[in-house]
Amino acid sequence: MSASDTHVILPGATLGVLGGGQLGRMFAHAAQAMGYFTAVLDPDATSPAGRVSHHHVRTGYEDAQGLAELATLCAAVTTEFENVPAAALNRLAESLPVSPAGASVAIAQDRAAEKAHFVKCGVPCAPYAVIETAAQLAAVNDALLPGILKTARMGYDGKGQIRVKTRAELAAGWDELGQVACVLEKMLPLAHECSVIVARGRNGDIVNLPVQRNLHRDGILAVTEVYAGNLPAAQAEQAIAAAKSVAIGLDYVGVLCVEFFVLDNGQLVVNEIAPRPHNSGHYSQNAMDVSQFELQVRCMTNLPLVQPRQHSATVMLNLLGDLWFTQGETAKSPAWDQVLALPGTHLHLYGKVDAKRARKMGHLNITAATPDQARDTALQAAAILGIAPF
Repeated sequence: MSASDTHVILPGATLGVLGGGQLGRMFAHAAQAMGYFTAVLDPDATSPAGRVSHHHVRTGYEDAQGLAELATLCAAVTTEFENVPAAALNRLAESLPVSPAGASVAIAQDRAAEKAHFVKCGVPCAPYAVIETAAQLAAVNDALLPGILKTARMGYDGKGQIRVKTRAELAAGWDELGQVACVLEKMLPLAHECSVIVARGRNGDIVNLPVQRNLHRDGILAVTEVYAGNLPAAQAEQAIAAAKSVAIGLDYVGVLCVEFFVLDNGQLVVNEIAPRPHNSGHYSQNAMDVSQFELQVRCMTNLPLVQPRQHSATVMLNLLGDLWFTQGETAKSPAWDQVLALPGTHLHLYGKVDAKRARKMGHLNITAATPDQARDTALQAAAILGIAPF
């Protein structure tokens, strides 16, 4: 480890992020609260992060001039989404600290490589097969059906996925996805889903947020509940240990989310990783003494990583653009005044110009002294907003 790897970057420096979405915006807010300046590289003039940062480099992620400008501005760089080209991260890493590394992001971008990494780490995942050729399609074991066929690359929020029950449906599904490289995962009997966010420094220090119990609807996270006992203690400990194992196996630096399925029999299997802060960790802004975004700042600047502490039971509601259209096809702002009249509600909107159905527009964190109080208030807020009960 070189001296530059352990050098602490103190407030007053400029920190950069590739990507201008809501995760970049919340990273910028956290960094600015700690006294850093921020720079965003994103081609969109109205990007949520670009609009709140001190510098906005408006170029594509592979633009050499834009990357050079970002490197000149910044003392360190991170990313806010996994589909940024790993080559761009590698190029920046030639001149300044970059976390996570391009190699880690590249694995998260490829489901086949991701599954192989889980196996290497000894972390159980769903039985699967890689399908890149017609021969591999024909060789698929019948035991993997029914299953979910997923594109190996560029799939998120339920996109690039098809459920298949028979070999005929599998073949048709592969055709529908363009015969690109895919992974077929055996469909398992799910009780629920959960995730763990870990943060790992260049010196190997690693901390974690509590296990997050998640509810997805139409492939998009809808509700996260975090409180003592949201999962059995042994299950929670297993999830945390598995998440740390995945991060250590990658020699990961930064914030990493590991998502899990919990099966009907209580078995835990890993689903996928996200090499960045995650939607399921947004509650940490109001229920923890250190948020996932502050952890992101600490990782990239070599500031000490302290184990975050939860001070409130919490429920997070994802706010999709559909909520703006509950009264028709003309977008209308939801009744935030009624929501914010409820105790312990914390509204986070992302500054997106237009509301669109299925688009992530914000989230609502509800904190309370007890899980029952948090859940009761969250259900009241959901009823006001037109979110289905849970």
